[in-house]
Amino acid sequence: MDNRITDALSALSGQFKATDNTALANQKKVLDAFREHRVALRHFAPTTGYGYDDVARDTLNKLYATVFNTQDAIVSPLIASGTHALTVALFGLLRPGMRVLCATGKPYDTLNDVIFGTGIGSLKDFGVSCDIIPLKNGVPDISEITRACKKLKPDVVMIQRSRGYDMRPALSVEQIERIIELAHACGAKTIVDNCYGEFTETIEPSSADALVGSLIKNPGGGIAPTGGYICGTTEAISQIEGRLTAPSIGREVGSYAGDYRPFYQGLFFAPHIVAQSIKTAMLFSEVLSSLGYETMPKTGDKYDDIICSVKFNDKDKLISFCRAVQSASPIDSFAAPEPWDMPGYNDQVIMAAGAFVQGSSIELSCDAPIRPPFVAYLQGGLTFEHGIIALEECLRSLDAVNNK
Repeated sequence: MDNRITDALSALSGQFKATDNTALANQKKVLDAFREHRVALRHFAPTTGYGYDDVARDTLNKLYATVFNTQDAIVSPLIASGTHALTVALFGLLRPGMRVLCATGKPYDTLNDVIFGTGIGSLKDFGVSCDIIPLKNGVPDISEITRACKKLKPDVVMIQRSRGYDMRPALSVEQIERIIELAHACGAKTIVDNCYGEFTETIEPSSADALVGSLIKNPGGGIAPTGGYICGTTEAISQIEGRLTAPSIGREVGSYAGDYRPFYQGLFFAPHIVAQSIKTAMLFSEVLSSLGYETMPKTGDKYDDIICSVKFNDKDKLISFCRAVQSASPIDSFAAPEPWDMPGYNDQVIMAAGAFVQGSSIELSCDAPIRPPFVAYLQGGLTFEHGIIALEECLRSLDAVNNK
């Protein structure tokens, strides 16, 4: 093993132990929910047609509500992505003439057209206005959020937990709950983009009216093949479910002819898999920062999502790094990722994702917009051992570029 990795493993032992303790607490929480809802083999059976009285679907909803400590939940393979889940939640809670406030800076790239697009059925097309409160030194600007909530009287406040394509730390549950408190005090409902943050702490931002995420990220445990979730209050979920299907039927329909088992099993594995991903991110950050690269989170910092950001300030190094991650993947290791015009993004994006589930971000993957300062966003890892092997491959690749 590379000595740089060996040294980092020793230095990180304390943080690894703390991560394992978080996983243990979350595993117990998930197991207790499975037992409370008496999950059985019958809950894995597929359904067809309208899906009336689909006990697998309905029990999965209850399971997520319990695990995320909310009143209700929608969990569905009919949700195509995290962006889709957020869109359903936004259109469920907003009406023409209403206002949404993005309290944590500009939302993730794929939401830009959802909110601001023209002539495509966006929120803007439906007469919904949007205001953005920039982050201050990488953290929420509480004074400005307070001022905006009082002055603008938004109907919905949206909070993004993870960093997206920004070189900033993820938000803690404590930070998110503070913003939710401010929003509720002004009569606004709240939507939290919880992607990449699930199970990184022993609690979730459960007071949100809608807590939203993707099943091919943390809560799917690397097993769920598709889908998304929206957990929240009974009132909010009753409004949102009509946007998932139709206002007249909500969650009364929606079949799934595939096997429900991966959704249940993925949630059960999720606390452990998230811990594996965090350890992988910690190791990459520790080693690459020792080599002079700016990383985030920095050594010793708390992880509130599963991502390690690495600033390269060089397009070729960025691409080389992503290709090294791909070459260390179990699937399509022979492929060489290229930047491309990916739907929903304003810049070309390079994505290394040699995953069993296409595009899965809880499996070891890396992506980046091709724009200065050329930051790579590494996430996931079903096993920590795979993370170690991939880091060795990345170090060889970077060494080769540096020695040219």
